[in-house]
Amino acid sequence: MKNIILYLGLVLLTVVLSSSTPSVQTKNISQWTKLGSKKVNYRLDKDVLHIGPKYGVFSKLKLVVSDGNLQVNKMQVEYQNGQTEAIQLKHKFEKKSSTRIIDLNGKRRIIKSVAFSYKTDNRSRKKAKVTVFGK
Repeated sequence: MKNIILYLGLVLLTVVLSSSTPSVQTKNISQWTKLGSKKVNYRLDKDVLHIGPKYGVFSKLKLVVSDGNLQVNKMQVEYQNGQTEAIQLKHKFEKKSSTRIIDLNGKRRIIKSVAFSYKTDNRSRKKAKVTVFGK
């Protein structure tokens, strides 16, 4: 009986400690501004995240992928003044992973939109979610 109680206590302790550990997707982004997120489709596709001036100006971006696997091929940032910047990523993200910090060209600017092209790994039953953060 004591062994069962000890075992259940250890299981409970493990669950409590693992739930309080920050996940990869939230680690080191507490000072970043969340610009938005999209659930992606099960195929080769492109999505646009409209941002606009309400969030302010940014010089760095970071993508966080959660819920499923995703291969992001490229990303295009459109600024408020109409200029665009293409960023080649070509990386397969496992769920709960993120990109490196992406330095944007030029000074801090207002981002009008971020478009990204991707291909999902259909082996997962959950659609991946892409969240864009700016700094």
